[in-house]
Amino acid sequence: MQPSAPPFDERLTAPRSWWLIAFGVGVACALMLLPLGTLPMLGGLAGGTAAAAVVVSSYGSARVRVIAGALVAGEARIPLSALGDAEVLDAEEARAWRSYKADPRAFMLLRSYIPTAVRVKVTDPDDPTPYVYLSTREPQALVTALAGVPA
Repeated sequence: MQPSAPPFDERLTAPRSWWLIAFGVGVACALMLLPLGTLPMLGGLAGGTAAAAVVVSSYGSARVRVIAGALVAGEARIPLSALGDAEVLDAEEARAWRSYKADPRAFMLLRSYIPTAVRVKVTDPDDPTPYVYLSTREPQALVTALAGVPA
C-alpha cells in the first residue's frame, strides 16, 4: 500500500502593496467625482476601493493543493498518477521557465510576484501537456507532497 501524500494547501495571495494600490484607485475615483460634491466623492472612494479590492482578491485567490491523490492548481485537477518528477525552481530558474524556456503547451499557474516555483513533468501519454509550472512560496513542501513522502 502506497502512503498517501501529505496534504499541501497554499493560496497565492497578492502582495500587501497591491491593497494600497486598490485604496489608491478609490482615492482616484473620489477625486474624479469631487466636482460633483461631497456625497458623490465619498461614493467614488467607497465604490472605487471596493471594486479594486475585488479585483486584487480574485487574482490572489488561486490555490495549489495536493489532496485525495490529485494536484489541484487553480481550476485544473490532475491525478498524481499522471505526473512525473517534480523540480524545485529557484528565482532565476523560475524566471527562465516562465519566459524563454516556456513551452506554450504547458499548464502554468504563475504569479510573477512569487519568485520560486515547481515544475512537474506530465507522464500521461494521452495528454499533450509536457509539464505543469506552479508558482509557490513553499516549493520543497510541494515537491514532498507530490512525491508522497511524509514530511
